[in-house]
Amino acid sequence: MKVLLYAGSLNLVNKSGIGQAIRHQKKALEHLNIAHTTDRKEDFDIVHLNTIFPNSLFMSWWAKRNGKKVVYYAHSTMEDFRNSFIGSNMLAPLFKKWISYCYNKGDIIITPTEYSKSILETYGLHRPVFSLSNGIDTSFFQRNKAAGERFRKKYKIDPNEKVIISVGHFMERKGIDDFIELAKQLPEYTFYWFGHTSMNLVPAKIKKAMKQEIPNLHFPGFISREELRDAYCGSDLFLFLTHEETEGIVLLEALAAKIPVLVRDIPIYEQWLTDNVHVYKAKQFHSFKEQIVKIAEQQAEDLTENGYKLALEKDIRNISQKLVELYYIGEEAYSG
Repeated sequence: MKVLLYAGSLNLVNKSGIGQAIRHQKKALEHLNIAHTTDRKEDFDIVHLNTIFPNSLFMSWWAKRNGKKVVYYAHSTMEDFRNSFIGSNMLAPLFKKWISYCYNKGDIIITPTEYSKSILETYGLHRPVFSLSNGIDTSFFQRNKAAGERFRKKYKIDPNEKVIISVGHFMERKGIDDFIELAKQLPEYTFYWFGHTSMNLVPAKIKKAMKQEIPNLHFPGFISREELRDAYCGSDLFLFLTHEETEGIVLLEALAAKIPVLVRDIPIYEQWLTDNVHVYKAKQFHSFKEQIVKIAEQQAEDLTENGYKLALEKDIRNISQKLVELYYIGEEAYSG
């Protein structure tokens, strides 16, 4: 068995969770010494698709005509497309039809969680859907004192300064508006939002919020994998305010780095993350504010070891075997 990890339009998603997922898939195959390539000109048995761009759809057509099997990784749903870019809510129903059409071109469909699987199963897809985490490289995103010191030195952060971070696109769905307001109301703490989105795609409401003069709020933009690990290690809290997610790779990274985590209490995390056991959860704005203070001031129990154990379960070395098993299921699947 040889797998083509199709990287069409990778430049468009390279700085997103999908780009990270593709890198994880490559590492998973390397871990088990499974033959793979990113060059479509080479011979292969299975093509693994991660995006819903037209070139991926064309690749699925070409693969089927040439007797190859297609595994489609469903990273996106209509639900997590809403409240993202300009016009996303209006386009959401069309987006659902488009991704359903794309996913149906796979012999099997993989999606990161049981939650996203339950959503996709309401779409009337004609292919079997399996859940498998994007995975996390826990050997890289591990707690490291020197890494934390590098982060604080780079951003000139005082050793006693409390730092709250988040990672993601500039989207309302990601909760960036609440992040900004929390920074405004908690001037005693320093807030960093890492990530980048073209401002041409950002709704006016979010642009306006980001333009506010808030001295303790910073938007450094997209940073490298190494710098992000340093940020996790040098911060006091990872604040994940997302309203909808199919998994959240950055959340896995934070858990692996043993940083305290506060998430929005949303359905995807009901069965996986237990409040006051693995992470802290909140729903209302005032609850987030109260929890941030408790965690930053170390008035809350340290849950990081419990969260780390969850991250270990989703380590790439554990995920890799399950991924290959799904490839074999894909090879045996009927191609319609």
